[in-house]
Order: sequence, then structure tokens, then C-alpha cells
Amino acid sequence: MGQLRAALGSRRRAVLLGTATAAAGAVGIGSVSPPRTDGGTDAPSDRGAPEPTTDPTLIAHRGFAGENPENTRAAARAATRENGPGRRADCIEIDVVPTADGDVAVFHDDDLAGRGGEGTGLTDTAGLVWETETETVTSAEVLRSGETVPLLGELLASIPPDVGVNIELKNPGSTSLRFGEKLTGEALDTQKAVWRPFVDRVVDIADGHDHEILFSSFYEAALAVVSERSTASVAPILGESIDAGIAIAEAYDADAVHPPAAMIRGTPFFDDARFGESDLVRTAQTHGWDVNVWTVDSWYQADRLLDAGVDGLIADYSTVIRE
Repeated sequence: MGQLRAALGSRRRAVLLGTATAAAGAVGIGSVSPPRTDGGTDAPSDRGAPEPTTDPTLIAHRGFAGENPENTRAAARAATRENGPGRRADCIEIDVVPTADGDVAVFHDDDLAGRGGEGTGLTDTAGLVWETETETVTSAEVLRSGETVPLLGELLASIPPDVGVNIELKNPGSTSLRFGEKLTGEALDTQKAVWRPFVDRVVDIADGHDHEILFSSFYEAALAVVSERSTASVAPILGESIDAGIAIAEAYDADAVHPPAAMIRGTPFFDDARFGESDLVRTAQTHGWDVNVWTVDSWYQADRLLDAGVDGLIADYSTVIRE
């Protein structure tokens, strides 16, 4: 299967300690951000395309959010059952944020209502998660499914130990974060201080379970604190800048990078205006990183991305890989 499963099953990073501290230093296919060119660090145009991937890692985005009530115990169980509508997930991707009581909730948005606009909110409750007491958060019903928002330990207990878990560090309870940036010096230290109490709690909970864990985040400081506290694998989530993502991956000895499909050269989704001559898959291969792409919701996307050599698909549906 994909390299991620090999990494999660047998490869552990060395603790970086001072190296991580001293190291230098939710955009999808249709971004509305102004175009800009970001060439990455490895952009040879005369190389052949990477080999197609024949046995990819299937990562259930929020527990296959297109099929199940996202980030719930029911989603975790459905994504990992042996006989489902599609393929069993190799890894479950979940999001974590703190409650007002300091507990770790599995939830994607800042606000419990979430998903602004008309119609049903994400839950039947409103309010910033980190300003809401745990009892209220964990009583909120998700998408009228009968499922409620779980705590991290509860959700991990719903996932078989042979399935990996990708924990995305979403927000530590702050509106003063540095999204998608490579930071240095005092700026990095300041951000690490914001993230440290929350990351410490998340790592402690994860250490109490047998799953192989991959921590991911759009925020460098979150991964920096993980690298100081744990030997678990880390992966920067790329948004606007390939260069920043590569620099963060290098700084913390990442095992993977998580780009949007728009960053994958050789596909119909590649945004040449923004990412120029970059070849992220080639660059990742030279570093030994997996490339796990978000968010895949059709077999057409999956086929094109696998043809371009990506290792894993962070998918909303269990059926995106054609057997």
C-alpha cells in the first residue's frame, strides 16, 4: 500500500528537541485568492512525470464526511467496517479544538453552528467551541444525525487499533494565529506559546491509545510543539504557498505533506497561474515524504491524482478508488 501506511506502521521520527526550535524559521481547487506564482524548490521541466500510484492510502476525511455525520463516532465506525459501500479506510482524519473546560473536542469549525448561511447549521447549538463548556459541546447534535460531538478519547476508542489516525490540530482556542506561514525567531516562539497547552493535552490523550498517529496542521507552531513533545509523524497542510509548506516539512522532519489538488502538477486541477513550474510530487519524493491530497470527492479526481503519483487521498467518500 502507500508509503504512509509503511511510515505509520514502522517508521518513527527522532525527537528534534532543540533542532525543531532552532530550525529556519483551506484552499481547494477553486480558490478565490488572487493569483500568484510560487515555484516551489524543485521545478525541473525536463523530467518525466512521476510513476502512477497503484496502491494508494485511503484517508477518510472526517470519517468520509460525504457519507457520514462528520467527526463522529458513527463516522469512525462506518469508515472502518470491513464490509462497506466502498473501501475500508486505512486512516481516519479528524479535527480537534478545545472546549472552555480544556477538554479536547473532535470538531472542525470554530463555531458549533458552523457553515454560515441559510439552512441547517453543523449542530443544533451555537457558540465558539472554546468558549463553551464541555457538557454543552458534547450534547450538540451533528447534522441532525442523532450523533453528538465526541471528545478525542471517545473517538479514538471507536477506531480499530490497526487503522491510523490523522489528527488535524485545528485551533488551540485563539483568533491570533499565523495561517500557512513559515515563522522564525520571536514570531515562532510567540505562536508556540499559544499552541503549547492545547497540543500537550492532545498528545497526552493520543499517547493513551494504540493507533499510529499522524499530526497535521496549517500552522507551523502546532507542528513545532508536537515535534518537541512526541515522536509521532507530522505533516504540514499546504494552502497558499508550496515554498512555506516545504520549509516547514524540512524543519520538522515531516513524513508527509498535505496539499490541495490545485498544487499537483500533471492533473487538470493544477493551478499554473499560482504555482508556476513547481512539481511538488517530485520534490516530496526526493525528501521521502508522502503526498496526501485533500479533499477528493470523486473517482475522476482520484484517478487523475493517482496518475500524477500522489501517495494518499484524503477523501469524503469510500468509493473514490475504483477497484
